[in-house]
Amino acid sequence: MDPKLLELLVCPVTKGPLTFDRDAQELVSRSARLAYPVRDGIPVLLENEARTLTDEELEQ
Repeated sequence: MDPKLLELLVCPVTKGPLTFDRDAQELVSRSARLAYPVRDGIPVLLENEARTLTDEELEQ
C-alpha cells in the first residue's frame, strides 16, 4: 500500500484515519470497528464489504 495514498484515505463511515494491516491485506478503522479488504492492491472501501473487528483485534 502506497503510504501517500494511505494518508489520503479515510473511513467512509466515520471519516477517521485508516491503518494498513499488511498481513491481513486490510485497511483498519478502529473508530468504526471495521476492516476493509484490499484486493489486488485496490482498497474496497464499502461498508457492506468490510468485516467487523473483534474486541481482541481492537486491543492489539
